[in-house]
Amino acid sequence: MSQPLAEAAARAETLAKGGGNERELASLRAEWDDEIEAAARSGDYRIRGIAYRSIAQFRFRQKLELLRRGLEDESAGARGSALIALSSLSSDHPGDVNAYRPLLNELAMRDPNSAVRRLAIACLRNGTADRGTIQLLEGIAGDDEVDREVRDAARASAALLVKKSRTK
Repeated sequence: MSQPLAEAAARAETLAKGGGNERELASLRAEWDDEIEAAARSGDYRIRGIAYRSIAQFRFRQKLELLRRGLEDESAGARGSALIALSSLSSDHPGDVNAYRPLLNELAMRDPNSAVRRLAIACLRNGTADRGTIQLLEGIAGDDEVDREVRDAARASAALLVKKSRTK
């Protein structure tokens, strides 16, 4: 299941980036809808990761709630895939990040995997400039016990959000 889904998702991404093929993309979404749902429930974290990434590749905005499951997945790899998908989908839709802000803040603050923390921090950049999130990121950036790459990501994201708040 994973290889055909990954191939279909790559095809969908090509269509989405090419523009003008919305009908074909919608047809692919309809064809792969059930497979994405089934893959997200797989016992194999790699297949779940493919499912979460495919949501962004298909530009499947109706599956945002499925990404929540990915953000809460037991596997760091699956959480990372869901964060990459959410980041991609939210680049033009800050409301997507805003809807998941409490969970993203929690991942940025406490996830045991530093790559997941960095991805959550990067995802928060796509949201609106929330003062609580800026304070959280500044706190992470100033915590010497936190991994340097996580601190650097938090510092950069906080600065971007502060800049956003000033250009409203």
